[in-house]
Amino acid sequence: MPKLTVVTREGDETTVDGEAGLSVMEVIRDSGFDELLALCGGCCSCATCHVHVDAAFLGILPEMSDDENDLLDSSDNRDETSRLSCQIPFSDALDGLRVTIAPED
Repeated sequence: MPKLTVVTREGDETTVDGEAGLSVMEVIRDSGFDELLALCGGCCSCATCHVHVDAAFLGILPEMSDDENDLLDSSDNRDETSRLSCQIPFSDALDGLRVTIAPED
């Protein structure tokens, strides 16, 4: 089972097992991290699952859609590592992925 490391807004770091086939957002939510709101449930219609992805993994993530890009534009905390966690399918190829939950806008 691939592992995902989640860094909270307070800087606490936890590594969890994630099921391949879920989105990164679902792995985070199902692991009990309440600060990732994911209000739309993964429909790519809000930006409340915004995370910063470890730069070492950016090149192997799926390309960002126009919808995801537009939603991230609404965040004051967007940077070159920003992604919506609902738009990242978790897989064995992402074993060891490290994400930081973005500050709330």
